[in-house]
Amino acid sequence: MPVFHDQGRAGLRRMYLEAWRKHLEGRPLQPLEDQLVRVIEQHPEYQAIVSGGEDAVELEFTPETGQVNPFLHMGMHLAIREQVATDRPRGIANVYRDLARRFGDALEAEHRMIDCLGEALWRSQRSGLPPDEAAYLEALRRISV
Repeated sequence: MPVFHDQGRAGLRRMYLEAWRKHLEGRPLQPLEDQLVRVIEQHPEYQAIVSGGEDAVELEFTPETGQVNPFLHMGMHLAIREQVATDRPRGIANVYRDLARRFGDALEAEHRMIDCLGEALWRSQRSGLPPDEAAYLEALRRISV
């Protein structure tokens, strides 16, 4: 069963807060917590939010306010990293390496990939069907500099 199976929004957000708190306190981290900390470290613009305590759990980030949801954004990084590590959909690891080379930075490659992943998930939700892996990979291959 997946790690996040029974986690609601609040539970998932608390995982970020707890991992970051443990990191700041110099406490040992579980492997998943370490992954969360690494993505938080790469996003200093979100560190105040994850340091903000329980209030961060209830924050709303809507397109109408023009705010990016930091938890969703960082979660998308984790999803892409998992996809690359497992090469699922098949071929994404090669696409990722190509993009990282092209942009000179793995994090920048992930930032470009997030838009494609978001669109694939949005289309899946709208259609009620699983994400179209072939269309997702094709969109990733079309990312330009």
